[in-house]
Formats: sequence, structure tokens, C-alpha cells
Amino acid sequence: MTEQKLPFDIIRARRAGARLAAVQALYQMEQTGQSGKAAIRDLMDDRLGMGADEIPIEEADPDLFKSIVNATIEHQTTVDKAILSRLSKGWKLSRLDSTTRSILRAAVAELVAHQELSRRILLDEYVSLAHDFFDKTEANFVNAVLDNVSKDLRPEEA
Repeated sequence: MTEQKLPFDIIRARRAGARLAAVQALYQMEQTGQSGKAAIRDLMDDRLGMGADEIPIEEADPDLFKSIVNATIEHQTTVDKAILSRLSKGWKLSRLDSTTRSILRAAVAELVAHQELSRRILLDEYVSLAHDFFDKTEANFVNAVLDNVSKDLRPEEA
């Protein structure tokens, strides 16, 4: 079944699953030194694939998942510069929690590579992910950084 024929709530859930998987892949790459291809393969085999009973392990859009991971790698310099420009003076990306860094990188990569998606939708998705991982303070930090970065990258939508 193609994504266009699915109900909107299913499409939205699959996209949210893809974004979560992309954050997990970026985190895994950072922690293990694994390549993007290897991290994508691992997650596709384990968490985006089929279980022993031929039942999907996780509802996620595999194309969006791969697209986000690849965009983060392809645009890493742009992504990191955009994030750094909105951190306090003297801060380095290494000062951020690894999960926070992965969320920010995935979100900014998607802002850069997927111009067809509204910045508001992307912010809502990634801030929601931040709330899944962190308390309100850290999620608010992610929200503030992404809001400012998105205005920098897409001033026409601000």
C-alpha cells in the first residue's frame, strides 16, 4: 500500500517513527563510530524490519528515515554551523547531551533537505521527540534552538 492511500494519522505516525529512528541512528553513529550506511542497515534490519511473525516491529517510513540520516551526513557542516550559531557564545556541540545533539542535527538536516515540509510541522515533531526523551527544561532548550535555527534557514516562513 502506498503512503498516499493511507489515512493521515497513519502517515503521521510513520513519519514520527522515521524521525525517531533517524535520531537513534545518529546517536548510534556517534557512540560507535559506525558509518551512516551501517547504522541505516542496522535499524532497517532490527527496528524497521519485520519480526519473526512477519509483523512490523515499528511503524516507520523507511524512505524518510534514510533520507534524514543521509541528509544529516551530506549537510553536516551546514547543520552544525546552523546549530552553533544559536548556542551561547563559546559553547561547542560537544557540550550538548548526545541525544540532544542527535535531535537537533536530524531536525536541522530535515529543514535543509526537505524544503517542501513546513518548518512549524518539523519543529512540532522534533520538540515532541525531545519531550519523549527529556524533562521540560531540555525540551524547551531544543524548542528554542530549533525555532531560531529554522528562522535563520527559512526566514520566509518566520
